[in-house]
Amino acid sequence: MTAGISTIIYPVKDLARAKALFGALLGTEPYADEPYYVGYKDAGQDVGLDPNGHAKGMTGPVPYWHVADIRASYAALLEAGAESLQDVHDVGGGRLIASMKDGDGNLVGLLQDPTG
Repeated sequence: MTAGISTIIYPVKDLARAKALFGALLGTEPYADEPYYVGYKDAGQDVGLDPNGHAKGMTGPVPYWHVADIRASYAALLEAGAESLQDVHDVGGGRLIASMKDGDGNLVGLLQDPTG
């Protein structure tokens, strides 16, 4: 059902400060550096900083499970008792994401790349 977790997004309040911290941690420059998102690639991981994350209901880092059929996975998790935070939506280039929380309040993200 999944290809594992390869993406984690951190909600941040001070993007410049977060960029400095993650740049020092990862020892690299971001591959994406926009006012709405900063992304790093390191050791097969995609690490993102979202300055709007708190406003979207993110209370901490969100691990994104890479799935082949996001709509089916989203529906299955809702049926299993998850609560939706963000419905499935395109974040650019055909990449789809959604986020939810489980019964314990843990954040769960789903991500489908354009190739499925």
